[in-house]
Amino acid sequence: MSGLSHRPPITADLVASWPLGKPLVVGIAGGSASGKSLIAQELVSQVGSDAVAVLEHDGYYHHRPDLPFEDRAAINYDHPDSFETDLMLEHLEDLLAGRRVLKPRYDFAAHLRMDETAVVDPRAVILIEGLMILAEPELRRRCDLKIYVDADADLRLLRRLRRDTRDRGRTFASVIDQYEATVRPMHLQFVEPSKRYADIIIPEGFKPSAVRTVGGMLRDHLRQSPLSTVSTP
Repeated sequence: MSGLSHRPPITADLVASWPLGKPLVVGIAGGSASGKSLIAQELVSQVGSDAVAVLEHDGYYHHRPDLPFEDRAAINYDHPDSFETDLMLEHLEDLLAGRRVLKPRYDFAAHLRMDETAVVDPRAVILIEGLMILAEPELRRRCDLKIYVDADADLRLLRRLRRDTRDRGRTFASVIDQYEATVRPMHLQFVEPSKRYADIIIPEGFKPSAVRTVGGMLRDHLRQSPLSTVSTP
């Protein structure tokens, strides 16, 4: 069993529909703490970092050093307007054209972009992942494969509590308050409805058999693609 939910065409037919003359763009969306980043990392591991580039949408939160910390902390980070999506689109277009980009990195404890950027070289597969990948029409339009990571709300909340208190300097109460005020309503308004655009739905947040199936599809594509070995300018 692949562990995938899907809308036809799937597997061989879907792989055959992907373009060979340009990098393949794979969009991974889903709710907060659904497992998007873990799946992206696992796909890079399965397919190879020499073949896959990754852009994380949450690195593109607007940089607001003009605001005091308390005001930055109060921003609705689960609304599409909190992202500088135009910059992500610019970087995606650069990668598609074979140009290296410097993607931003975000400090979730300070609610600011870091001074350091990360070098991303063009690759035959470009993974873009984040809450709004399928909710944003221009990001969605550029995806050759659209994946939605589906996980129950209680599981996502538990993961978010663990992550934010352990890694982001948050208190239990602040995580719950944010979940009630913005995370849950924005998920219902923007993220959950975007599931209808997915070619593949991975259930249970992270299902190894499903991720292996997707990894196999990407490897099948790369065996045919003339871009499997991409030189850096």
